[in-house]
Amino acid sequence: MTNTTQSAPLRPRRLGAAMIAAMVALSATLAVPVACAQTTPQPPVAQSSDSDAGPNSDNGSIVIPRKKESSEPPPPAAPAEPVVKNPGGAVYSMHIDVPMVNLDVSVVLDKNHQFVPGLKAGNFLVLEDGVEQKVDAVRVTQTPITAVMLLEFASNSYYFINDMRNASDSFFRTLRPEDYIAVMTYDLRTHVLCDFTNNKDVIAQSLNSLTMPMFTDTDLFDALYETLDRSTRIEGRKYIILIGTGRDTFSKITLDRILAKIKATPNVTIFTIGTGALVNQLSAGGGMREMNYLQAQNQLKSFAAMTGGLSFSPLFQGELPDDFAQINNSIRNQYVVSYRPTNSATDGSFRKIKVILVDNEGHPLQIQDEKGRPQKYSVVARDGYKARLPVE
Repeated sequence: MTNTTQSAPLRPRRLGAAMIAAMVALSATLAVPVACAQTTPQPPVAQSSDSDAGPNSDNGSIVIPRKKESSEPPPPAAPAEPVVKNPGGAVYSMHIDVPMVNLDVSVVLDKNHQFVPGLKAGNFLVLEDGVEQKVDAVRVTQTPITAVMLLEFASNSYYFINDMRNASDSFFRTLRPEDYIAVMTYDLRTHVLCDFTNNKDVIAQSLNSLTMPMFTDTDLFDALYETLDRSTRIEGRKYIILIGTGRDTFSKITLDRILAKIKATPNVTIFTIGTGALVNQLSAGGGMREMNYLQAQNQLKSFAAMTGGLSFSPLFQGELPDDFAQINNSIRNQYVVSYRPTNSATDGSFRKIKVILVDNEGHPLQIQDEKGRPQKYSVVARDGYKARLPVE
């Protein structure tokens, strides 16, 4: 007998009450029906909020929130850059040109022309056009010289030429290695024998070349005018050693024009050595010749006085070493007085200058020797200068 076993029909398993309750709760939380659990979930829609969320946007699964406004005050704004700038970043500066007058002053004793040392700024009273000026500084200089020997070389008299040779030779012996000298002669024209040099051999050769004059004319004013014009091209203080009779015959330049040129030429001091003094002394007897000689010597003295120089008319050759010793003493030892003029106008006018020595109380300075005896002295300086023009 065959036993046939009949299988019981399949019945769904009953779910317990606790499991059903859990599934219901999970469905409520996900807001998805249980039957759709296998469906791909959609991204949630962001809720709009005016306070802490930005506008709706589809950025995949990321939404960038808007930053909350800070309650702190905003930082101060940066200073604005200047509107106008220099082209290319260039740097410019302002320069004010305050005029300064440097006045060369020599103070020498009348007896032996010895330089008077030891003076201070308070001892110098400077009057410009009659107005007292405040002296800023005073210093003593001992510097090499830059000079032109301007020699009259004309066939008018052997004695004049001989005096010129002796004078130029005496000055040549006083030269120092650091001095620069030029040699020029004049008759009808001006001749440059040697340009500025400190080679004494070259200077000696120039003087030795003066053998035979060609003309009798002496155009002094033209020669001095040209020499002054050449000197303006050289910086610093210059000196002109003018050796001649002082006569002028056929110059194109008049006396008034040469005097104006001297006034307008800065930093030039003229020293003059008159020739023919002994001849004129021996032949003195009045007349036109003596008048011409006196006028010529007066012109030489005027040239020197206008520039703060010295003028000599030696009778004998033995006087020349002392004369040039005084010139060297005046050139190499002098005071430089600096002041700013109260009249600062740049009008090109001529300013008259007068220098007086005073003591601490403003009275005229008294100078005494070692024995207490009063000594007369001279203050040698330019009588004025020409103010600058606006274009200078």
